[in-house]
Amino acid sequence: MTSTPVSVFFLILLYVCLNPLAMAVDENQFAYKGFNGANISLEGVAKIHSNGLLQLTNFSKHQIGRAFYQHPIGFNTSSSTLPQALSFSTHFVFAIVPEIANLRAHGIAFAISPSMNFTQAVGSQYFGLLSSSNNGLPSNHLLAIEFDAIRNPEFNETNDNHVGIDVNSLVSNVSASVTYYSDTERINRTLELVSGSPMHVWIEYDGFENVLNVTLAPITSPKPDQSLLSTHINLSSILLDSMYVGFSAATGIISGNHYILGWSFNRSGKAQDLEISELPSLPHRRKPGLGITMSVTIVAIGLTITIAGIFYMLRRKKYEEIREDWEREYGPHRFSYKDLFKATRGFVDEELLGAGGFGKVFRGVLPSSKEQVAVKKVSHDSKQGMKEFVAEIASMGRLRHRNLVQLLGYSRRKGELLLVYDYMPNGSLDKFLFSNEKPILDWAQRYRIIRGVASALLYLHEEWDQVVLHRDVKASNVLLDADLNGRLGDFGLARLYDHGANLETTHVVGTIGYLAPELSRTGKATTSTDVFAFGAFILEVACGRRPIQPQQSPDAVVLADWVFKKWKEGAILETSDPRLGGDYLEEEMELVLKLGLLCSKSDAATRPSMRQVMQYLDGDVLLPEIIHDSTSVGTIGLGNEASFEFVRSFPSSIVKSSAPSISSTESILTSGR
Repeated sequence: MTSTPVSVFFLILLYVCLNPLAMAVDENQFAYKGFNGANISLEGVAKIHSNGLLQLTNFSKHQIGRAFYQHPIGFNTSSSTLPQALSFSTHFVFAIVPEIANLRAHGIAFAISPSMNFTQAVGSQYFGLLSSSNNGLPSNHLLAIEFDAIRNPEFNETNDNHVGIDVNSLVSNVSASVTYYSDTERINRTLELVSGSPMHVWIEYDGFENVLNVTLAPITSPKPDQSLLSTHINLSSILLDSMYVGFSAATGIISGNHYILGWSFNRSGKAQDLEISELPSLPHRRKPGLGITMSVTIVAIGLTITIAGIFYMLRRKKYEEIREDWEREYGPHRFSYKDLFKATRGFVDEELLGAGGFGKVFRGVLPSSKEQVAVKKVSHDSKQGMKEFVAEIASMGRLRHRNLVQLLGYSRRKGELLLVYDYMPNGSLDKFLFSNEKPILDWAQRYRIIRGVASALLYLHEEWDQVVLHRDVKASNVLLDADLNGRLGDFGLARLYDHGANLETTHVVGTIGYLAPELSRTGKATTSTDVFAFGAFILEVACGRRPIQPQQSPDAVVLADWVFKKWKEGAILETSDPRLGGDYLEEEMELVLKLGLLCSKSDAATRPSMRQVMQYLDGDVLLPEIIHDSTSVGTIGLGNEASFEFVRSFPSSIVKSSAPSISSTESILTSGR
C-alpha cells in the first residue's frame, strides 16, 4: 500500500535531478542552462531560440532587449540587521556578436533594479536602463555591471573594451579594461567583448565585508583565482527589500547580437556553476563565400527570375541610392534611402520642420524602431571630396554629449545627401526668443541653456578625440529637447559646400553677426572664432535681440557694441530682454552680459577658452575686468559708425531676421589638438 507514494517520490526526485529548468524551491535562487520554460520576462526585441539560447538584441539598429527573472528577489535590507541579507552571487555566460567583424558594438549590462518598468530608458550608451533625464538620481536604486564595447566620454570612460560597476548612473564607480587572470601563466590576458565568443562572468557581493567582485574568463577556462574588479561598496542604501535581477542590452547606430547562454543566481550563497556542455550553442554565422554561391545559383534559375528582377529594379528606381565600395567601412552610419523616404512619408510638406541655407529638415519616424528623427536634405557634388566628407560624418556620429544633437548617420541619393539627427520636439531656440509661437523662456531656463551650449563647445574643443570646430554657433542652431535643455546642432554642414575647392580661395563660414573679425582677413576658423560666436549667442539669449539689427540707430545696430556702450554708462542691465520683466538674478545677468563682451573682443588672443567660460559660468573663477576700449569689442572690431557701414554693405537678403549661414572650405575636424 505504501509503494505507490514512494514510487511517486522517486519519480519527482528523478525529474528534478534530470531537468535543469525545474523550479527551485527557493525563488531567491535559480539556475538556467538554457531558457526554454524559464521564469524570465522578456521586453523589446529579446527572444528565446528553440535550443534555449536567450537573445537580447539582433542586428536591428536603435533597439533595446531586456530579460529579467520575473519574480522579485527578497533582499530584506530594511527588516534585517544581518549583513548577509545583502550577500548574493551570480554566474552567467554571454556573447556579443558584432554585425561586422572587428566593429565595436554597444554592450550588455547585468542589473539589479526595484522595477522591471524602464519606460524612461533609452538605448545606445544607456543600455536600455536609464536616460539623460534620470541618469545619476539616487531614487533609481539601480546596481548595474556594464560590459561596454564603445567609449562614451560623457561617462568618463577611458576605452572601448571595459567592465564597470554602476550605481544609479552610467558613470561607473570603478571600471577596468577587460582582462582575465590566467592561473597557469600567472598573468592577466586581454579579453575582447565583441569577439563573438562566449565568456564566463562571476559577480559576488559579500554583505559582511561590503566587497563586490567581478570576474571574467573565456568559455574554456575555469574561474580565475583573481577577480578583474574588487571594490568596497555598501549596498544597504541601494538595494531595497524587493528587487529584480536581469539583463539589458541595446543597439545604436552600430548593432550587434547580444546572447545569454546560461545563468545562475543565489541571494544567500554561491551561485551554481554552469557546465559548458549543458549550455545551448550560438547560431552559426554565414560564411563569406556563401553569398557568392547563392548568387550563382539564383542566376541559374532562369529567364523568369531575370525578368522579375528587372521589373523589381525598375520599381526600386524610386529609392535608388549612390553606393561606392569605400562606404562599406561606414556601413553602421548609413541609412537606406527607402527607410528615410517612408519615415518622412515621402518628404511631404506636413513633415517639414524648417528650411535654411543648407536645406530642408523633415520630421520622420523610422519604420523599424519607431524612433523619431530629424532628416536634413542638402545638395552635394558626389564627384569631389565625398569620401572625406562621409568619413567626417561617420567620425562625428561618434560624438556623445548631453548638449549635442546626436548625428545618427547619413544616406546618399543622386544629387542629395541626407543627414539623420535625433528629433528635438521643442524645435530651435530662436523661435522661443523671437516669435510669438512659443512661450517666453524664464531666466533660469535661459541660463541652463547657455551653460549647456558652453559645455557642448568645451567637449568639441578639448574633450573629444579630435578638435571639432562648430563654426556656426547661433540661437537657430540650438535645439530644445522635451525638457527645454539646449542642444547644439547642425555642426559640420558648412563643410559640405566646399569639398574639392581650392583652399587658397577659402570663403568665410558662419552667419553674419557671429563672425569673428579675423575671419574676414584669414578665412581660417579656430576655437577662438567659435568663442566669438558663442559671445554673440549669449548676448542674443540675454537681450532677446539678434546680433545685428540694421533698423536700429547707428549706435545699436551691432548688439555687442550697444551692450558695451550701456556698460560704460553703468546701465548694462538695461540691455536685458524686456520680456523677462526684470525677473532674473542680477549677478547672473550681469555675468552673462559681461562674459558675452569678453568673448566678443576683437583680439582673438584676449578671448577666453571654453574651459574658462565654463569656470566663469560655474562661479569657480571670477570674471576679469574688461578694458573700456571702444574698439576692443564688437562684431568687426571697428567703431560704431564703421560697424554700421559694414552691415549696410551686405544685401538685405543676408542681414534679415534669421540670417543664413555662409560656407567655407575648412574641414569639420582638425588633424589634432
